Formats: sequence, structure tokens, C-alpha cells
Amino acid sequence: MDLAGKKVLVAGTGKSGIGCIKLLTEENACITVFDNGNNVDEAVIIKRLQDAGIDPEGKEINAGDISSIGKMDLAVLSPGIDPESKLAADLKDKGIPVIGEIELAFRQGKGTVTAITGTNGKTTTTALTGEILSRFFNDVKVVGNIGNPYTEAASGLTDDSRVVAEISSFQLQTTVDFHPHVTAILNITPDHLDRHKTMENYIEAKFSIAKNQTAEDYIILNHDDDNIRNYKGDIKPCRIWFSSKEKIKGFYYREGAIFDNTEGINERLITSSEMNILGIHNMENAMAAMAMAKVQGVPPEVIWEAVSSFKAVEHRIEYVRTFNDIDFYNDSKGTNTDAAIKAVMAMTRPSVVIGGGYDKNSEFDDWIETFPGRVRHLVLMGETRDKIADCAKAHGFTDISFADDLEDAVNKAYKAAKAGDAVLLSPACASWDMFRDYEERGRLFKELVNGLK
Repeated sequence: MDLAGKKVLVAGTGKSGIGCIKLLTEENACITVFDNGNNVDEAVIIKRLQDAGIDPEGKEINAGDISSIGKMDLAVLSPGIDPESKLAADLKDKGIPVIGEIELAFRQGKGTVTAITGTNGKTTTTALTGEILSRFFNDVKVVGNIGNPYTEAASGLTDDSRVVAEISSFQLQTTVDFHPHVTAILNITPDHLDRHKTMENYIEAKFSIAKNQTAEDYIILNHDDDNIRNYKGDIKPCRIWFSSKEKIKGFYYREGAIFDNTEGINERLITSSEMNILGIHNMENAMAAMAMAKVQGVPPEVIWEAVSSFKAVEHRIEYVRTFNDIDFYNDSKGTNTDAAIKAVMAMTRPSVVIGGGYDKNSEFDDWIETFPGRVRHLVLMGETRDKIADCAKAHGFTDISFADDLEDAVNKAYKAAKAGDAVLLSPACASWDMFRDYEERGRLFKELVNGLK
């Protein structure tokens, strides 16, 4: 797609927006940078560009006045902007085609794309898949919602490149021609319903990752997830299932080992004792990654080497420190109840859990119901602390304390813990009420834990 001289609007100046601007600059497009975020003016936008090494010269900067934007050849929305918002509607009313950052990168890039989505486990599975493929292919790029904008890698891709992309439901809403060769849907549980409105919409958004795939492509699916297994929509690619509950034709986990039964021979691939990641959910993530590698021709011995050496990604049940025989784990990426449930279930010690944060209209009953026999005490902070406390008390769990901020929460959790316990930051909520993102929350947690004396 030749963008030289084309007038392109980039809406949003976060990581994705900056990646788009860099790519469009390389493509010699005429760029208008737009951001109508809170406390964002032209000076803020210019500083963000400069901090990213982008020269603002020659770019039209617009801080919120959509009415002044003239005819554009294309608009690229950052994933934080709802494609059903008034801004998107105004752009469409002007006759401007609207896409997202993933779509732009795919159109301008090359190579074979592997795309991973799901409510939870995306980052771990993406990182592990990238690690496996990197041991077999010469040029592998790991991009997307994992924190590396796809657009920043696009211009350097060749036909021989392998792209492993973590894709969120927000990013999928603005894809048009995006066509991965291999996809995976890890799980679908309630999340982001403040944006998607209904569970049906959320499920459709996730399955749209496969909308352009053909019978020559592959999709890896979780057999244990009712929303995935019972999906009635049209799926064209070859399906490969994985399960941690049943012996199926596909990949399955049984008695501490992962097996490949896609050809009906029940080949044992690796045991959990040979791996460095905790929990049944990580066995599921590993099966998905191994399946994605297998269909791309990676030999079993290469897969084993990569999986056996892989360690947990930052902020996802990440071991931080043992202090006074108390283990501390950072699961700041546990931004919904399903992720937080998996973290609680992965602990091998009685736990003190730190939870609470931004309210995404979630319910917390399922999370609280995992506490008996596992969680001794709950420290709550943020916007949802009262809502979670009320839910916990309704289920008979009353060992609760409140914290004013994360520092207070760490101190109270440490005081509540006993030798032989674990302290687990797994908020079951987004971070936006107190932090820029879950990464900032997780980094501060690790600083506070490492500062305990």
C-alpha cells in the first residue's frame, strides 16, 4: 500500500499512535496527529513526539478539534479509542476510512503472521511462542499488545520474517484485511464489557481474529472453554484443540505432562517439572504455543528446549523475592477476575492477596469463591475496594483490610502474612484509577517489596 503523499490522520499518541507515526513518516505520508485526551494540548503532543525521537516539523498537530480536520485519505485509531465513539463516527461522516494500528502494520509489512488473543494468557503465550520460533527461524519479531507496537517492526519485515503478535479485542475491532496464517484463542471470559456492552459482542470480537483465514491456515482453540467450544460462527482454518481437562485429539495435559495426540499417537512432549512456569493455566498457554510452533514445522526437540528454559513474563505471576520465609509474587497483569483466579490457584502456599483497582463493571463472586483453603487475608485498594469487600462478606470471607495506596497495601499484606505464606498482588481490576498502566503498578510493587526491611 503506497502511502507516499497520502493524508493520514493518527488519533492517539500512546505507544500504538507513536508507532503509527514512525511508520507513516518512513512511508512519506502527510501526517495529522490528533489527540483529545484529558490534559492533552499541542505542547503535550509535541513533547510526546520528541521524546519518541520524532520530529514534529511538517506534521499537523491537533489537540481535540475534530471539526477543523479536512479531507483525509485514511484515519488510524489507537486501540483505546472505541470505533463506535463519536470521534470515529465523525471521521466516517467525513468519508474517511478508519482502521487501527494492527491493520496499518499488516498492510505495510510482510512475513508470516501468528496472532494470539484471549481474555488471559496472551502475553505469556506470545512470549513463549516467540521464544520457540526464534530458535528455529532466523527473523522473528514479537509485537502487538505485548508492548512492542507492530508498526515499529513493519518496515523491516521481509517475506521470510515470522511475526508473533499479541492482539487484544480492542485492536481486533479495527482490523479489515488482517490475515494471520496461525491464530490462537486461549479463552474467553467476561472482560471489557464497559466497551463491548455484551458478552456476545466480546466473543465476536475475539473470533474476528480468524475472519480472513482460509482452509490453508490454522487456528488453535481451548477445548475447555464453553464460549470457544460452543461458538457457532463460520471458522474456515484447520482447528487444533488443546485441553487441560480431557484426553482429546489435539494437545492435552494429564498427570503432570503435556501430550500431542493430533495424530493419535499420544506423544509425551514435556512434564511440568521440566518447566519454570506455575499453574494449570500456564500448561494451557504452553500447549497453545507448542501447537502454533508445530504447525509451522518446528521440530519437537526445539520446542522442548524453548519451553523447558522459558520463565514467567514480567507482571504475570512473577516471583519477586522471599523475605522472612514469605514469597512475594507480582501478578499486576491480573486485571480481571479470571486472571486473578488463575494466580490464586497457582500458589502453593497460603496467600495474602492484594486486590482492587479500576472498575470495569466486573463481578467478583467467582474470584472470592476460590479463597477457602487458599487465601488467608485480602488487602483491598482503589476504586473497587468497597465493592469487592461487600462481595467477599456475602460469601463469608471477612479477613479483609483496606489500604490507601499500594505502599500501604504492601505493608499491610506483609504484616498479615506468616512464615510459609505468599503475598500475591493480583488485583482482578485494571490499574487506571491509580496508575498509568499495569506495568507501572507492577514495577512499584516490586520496588516496595525489595525495599522491605
